[in-house]
Amino acid sequence: MTYEGKVVILTGAGGGIASAMARKFASLGASLALLDIAEEPVKKLAAQLALPADRVMTAAADVSDEDSVRRTVEKVREYFGRIDVLVNTAGIPGPSARVQDYSYADCRRVFEVNVFGTFLMMKYVLPVMQAQKKGAVLNIGSVSGMVGYPYESAYGASKAAIIHLTKNAASENGGNGVRINCLSPGWVNTAMMKTIVDSYVDVGIADTSENVTLGPMGRPGEPAEMAEVAAFLCSDDASYVNGSNWLADGGMTLG
Repeated sequence: MTYEGKVVILTGAGGGIASAMARKFASLGASLALLDIAEEPVKKLAAQLALPADRVMTAAADVSDEDSVRRTVEKVREYFGRIDVLVNTAGIPGPSARVQDYSYADCRRVFEVNVFGTFLMMKYVLPVMQAQKKGAVLNIGSVSGMVGYPYESAYGASKAAIIHLTKNAASENGGNGVRINCLSPGWVNTAMMKTIVDSYVDVGIADTSENVTLGPMGRPGEPAEMAEVAAFLCSDDASYVNGSNWLADGGMTLG
């Protein structure tokens, strides 16, 4: 598997899963556009990767803002001349709360980042890929978008929307050389996982581990394990994979 000569955009690249993906794609020869709401974390990541200047760029981008997305995608296209892979990892969990206690503002913000951010990035990247007649998009769902996990109404609903947005977009493409898939992790050992678990005290759970379902493997996934799946799904090795929702949950959803 190689990404030599390919350009990969990663949103939310300062996060644990996205930074692991950046390392994996870089190791396979990819050039990287590292985007996040603030540029400093992705600048640090770029320095750690130690790639030559013609193989990496960083930018602050608010995926929930259409003008920011449009400008940033154009900046990437101008810098590299092409876009081969888009991985929409930017996302927020929102608070842990029962539906009746969830504020409309919090719910709306989760959808603005998770759903509309994914939509906007695809809206402006897809025409570039379609003109090239080749490209791969990977969106990030979650098992929370597939099962009714408690206290995650906005997050779970946003991830369900992403899974179906992926299928809608994949049905429109595929035949033009552009594949669109979704990766749905279970619990992954990141700072976001710690934030979510710690927030369970807000709904009266004293032992917050009681609301963590790990499945038969008995452990959360690691960011590097998600990166391995992402690298495959976005590669030419997965040339016949389109419109899928790949679970990487250690069997958590088996029941």
